[in-house]
Amino acid sequence: MKAFVVEKYKKKGPLRLTDRPEPDVRENDVLVEVHATAVNLLDSKIRDGEFKLILPYRPPFILGHDVAGTVVRAGSKVKRFKVGDNVYARPRDHRIGTFAELIAIDEADVALKPANISMEEAASLPLVGLTAWQALVEVGKVKPGQRVFIQAGSGGVGTFAIQLAKHLGATVATTTSAKNMEMVKSLGADVVINYKTQDFEKILSGYDLVLNSQDPDTLEKSLRVVKPGGLLISISGPPDPAFAKALGLNPFLKLVLRLLSRGVRSKARKLGINYSFLFMRADGQQLGEITRLIESGAVRPVVDKVFPFEKTGDALVYVETGRAKGKVAITVK
Repeated sequence: MKAFVVEKYKKKGPLRLTDRPEPDVRENDVLVEVHATAVNLLDSKIRDGEFKLILPYRPPFILGHDVAGTVVRAGSKVKRFKVGDNVYARPRDHRIGTFAELIAIDEADVALKPANISMEEAASLPLVGLTAWQALVEVGKVKPGQRVFIQAGSGGVGTFAIQLAKHLGATVATTTSAKNMEMVKSLGADVVINYKTQDFEKILSGYDLVLNSQDPDTLEKSLRVVKPGGLLISISGPPDPAFAKALGLNPFLKLVLRLLSRGVRSKARKLGINYSFLFMRADGQQLGEITRLIESGAVRPVVDKVFPFEKTGDALVYVETGRAKGKVAITVK
């Protein structure tokens, strides 16, 4: 099969299109013929080597975290899917590789594709949808009437999280540039801040939850818009001890992550708020809930551009510019 591989960790290193063996199919796996995939900044960070201490992939490896396609084979113990099913998934860590014509995925990570959207739209959803779901529903437990601040509203996570927060009954604030203000309003944002001309810290206060996806300076400012007893969830770091424990890291790495997050945890504690780092995980059951949201019309995918498979490297470069509105998808078949 054809696949794009990372041959060595290198900042902004190229992906190479090559022939790879078809993946082995374990007893709990489905083999998916990839119709579409999508690009995330996580792909860039893994290629650059930013996560190799906690997610050590051995080059050469196939990149890619989002997939939509058709089941072409099922392992002997698979019960939820059959050959011919249209599915989508974010394969679990250590088993990524959606920039390829085929991928084997544990059935626990897979859900039936929403029937009312294209393969490319479906492929745009798993990573950002699960990130938003785990932040707002699982960890944040957002309730009607609460106030939620979602940074970078026109990005991949932001476009989904705004819609999900509104579906949960929250009042939503977000940041974006002037050219994207109407778009995020159309997704449901109630308060829209132009980050180039306005300071969100001077406009927002008393928020129940902040979803941080930006740099350390923005994270520190975000702490001050959360009300006492509220929660700041960061998907851009720094990782905290709970994350290290969940990953089962060795004592040295646990200490490193504890030290990395000590400053922000201390500041949060002094302000009487809670800090949590979120690194989303694969979860087919939650993805099934997202399917229902999509099919009911409560949430819609936002896709900026679709690239052909042979231009996967160009798609990654485009995402790295930070200009994409929503997600960037790739047609494989």
